[in-house]
Amino acid sequence: MFQSIDPATGKPGATFAELTSDQIEERVARAQHAFASWRHTPLAERAALLEAIAEQFDRDKRRLAEIATREMGKTLISAIAEVEKCAAAFRHYAQNGPAMLAPITIDSASGPATAHWLSQGPVLAVMPWNFPYWQVIRFVAPTLLAGNVGLLKHASLTQGVAAAIEETITAAGAPAGVFQNLAIRSDRVDALIADPRIVAVTLTGSEGAGMKVAESAGRALKKVVLELGGSDPFIVMPSADLDAAVAQAVKARVQNSGQSCICAKRMIVHTAVYDTFLDRFATAMRAVKAGDPMAADTDMGPLSSEEQRSTVIEQVAQLKAAGGRALVEPAPLPGAGAFLSAGVIVDVPPDHPVAREEIFGPVAMVFRADDIDAAIRLANDVPFGLGSSVWTNDAQERERFVQEIEAGMTAVNQLLASTPEAPFGGVKRSGHGRELGQFGLHEFMNLKTVFG
Repeated sequence: MFQSIDPATGKPGATFAELTSDQIEERVARAQHAFASWRHTPLAERAALLEAIAEQFDRDKRRLAEIATREMGKTLISAIAEVEKCAAAFRHYAQNGPAMLAPITIDSASGPATAHWLSQGPVLAVMPWNFPYWQVIRFVAPTLLAGNVGLLKHASLTQGVAAAIEETITAAGAPAGVFQNLAIRSDRVDALIADPRIVAVTLTGSEGAGMKVAESAGRALKKVVLELGGSDPFIVMPSADLDAAVAQAVKARVQNSGQSCICAKRMIVHTAVYDTFLDRFATAMRAVKAGDPMAADTDMGPLSSEEQRSTVIEQVAQLKAAGGRALVEPAPLPGAGAFLSAGVIVDVPPDHPVAREEIFGPVAMVFRADDIDAAIRLANDVPFGLGSSVWTNDAQERERFVQEIEAGMTAVNQLLASTPEAPFGGVKRSGHGRELGQFGLHEFMNLKTVFG
């Protein structure tokens, strides 16, 4: 049994029954049966379904958003925006995806050839709680357009969201079995990956979860896409617009209560502007309002759970024990709920183990860099390589950052964000493969070459 807990109050919410082995088998068999017909459904009809799903998400956005807020604590305003973003993703693939699946003409030494994008079968998604709609939909939308079918294993914290996604897609007219939620725990995933009916797996989650899924997929010789953790750098150079950099640095660190893989977690600031940036940044972080996530004037809701808050507090304690100083002290808020105020830690030894980890909460580490070489060196001196943000108005610096920062994504003079149109993913221990854009659509398809 899954038990939902409201992290803003600590009170229990809805419960959800776990699937039995027989029920899991029933759903996998239904997915295989659905694929047999869905793969032959005309592309225009698949696109029309995506448009209908987008409309359904828009109609239900308030109700859907409230489920997410109650289950994992994000502000209602941000939850509504997340649902709207999901609708936009469905529309993007409905309107632009068919052109991405057009056959490719090739002039080969053996004569004319074409390459065709063909569907492959049921795809398993293992998804986390922090963006409980968006991280699922960025898998679902391209999967359905591609002619594949989807099976979702969602996080234990967000089983209400998982059920709501299946209900919404079904209400939009999706054929039975084209998308199904599997209310199961992580110990069931290995057997599903080994099942010959499952053709591929995608995971967004922790480094540890990614290693387990990748190992299982490797044993089964199945394609896997992994979007794992990040410890994204936010680099500020002397030529930057400091007002804009400070404002976006705060958003980058406290969005979703700091629980985002592409939140900027390490502020790396050139020594020429370090003191000015730090003073403004600390002032702005002190002003971040944590509170009732349903309230319109709340900047930041609770963390997803008491356990998550305890993890962040322990990481801060380790940084302080190593010589770090809390310029803005992150602290639990009085009363019920997993609330933690925003924090800023300085003077952290860059080589300390925690300084190279992902802090999944609203706490920023700020580092000083003497020049661009030091900034790039610090940016790359972590095992992760998901995203990065750089703030400079110098064209040569911009090019060096683009070429030399080891990350799957770099935002220049703006907040890093995912979008349906552009590929999303990382390098190093942040995973491999890409979601979104045409590359995300193609990840789980058979690119079949035809001669003659």
